Amino acid sequence: MAQENPYKKFDQSQFEQLFREFFTPLCHFSNSFVKDMNAAKGITQEVFAKIWEKRANIDPAKSLKSYLFSSVKNRSLNYIRDHKKFNSQILDIEIANFETPFEQDAIELSELQEKIDRTINELPVKLKKVFLLSRFEELKYREIAQKLDISPKTVEAQMSKALKILRDKLKDYIITIILILFL
Repeated sequence: MAQENPYKKFDQSQFEQLFREFFTPLCHFSNSFVKDMNAAKGITQEVFAKIWEKRANIDPAKSLKSYLFSSVKNRSLNYIRDHKKFNSQILDIEIANFETPFEQDAIELSELQEKIDRTINELPVKLKKVFLLSRFEELKYREIAQKLDISPKTVEAQMSKALKILRDKLKDYIITIILILFL
């Protein structure tokens, strides 16, 4: 017998409580991507509107919090993609006579890769091991914890430290990284 979806009975007061609890954190989360609080609020409102419309189709086995954050992240990335096209057209006009040769791009990419490799290699041993298992072997925190005989919370803390170090050391390259990811 199929389990009834509990969100079909998701009433307005429950939705309002969810909205009050998560609207502000989701706006800040979206703003970390789009760097525009008005756009972030609009994105978050769209996600909540979709959740209300589609509440009967939400998978009850999945965390609603995770669903909210995933939806906001995806819409934020779509926003960046859609607005990149507009900004790209403006930039194309402004720098039409200053195109970078392919060789220069290859050199910049090579320098960036070297900087990333060097930064990863400079991580403390435990952080480096956790980071490599997560990012390159694509293991979940639980799997890393089992493999290294540490707690999942320790894995989470070490990943957080490793990512902070990488962000700090690679901050000068963020524009290049964004361009690589979105071009």
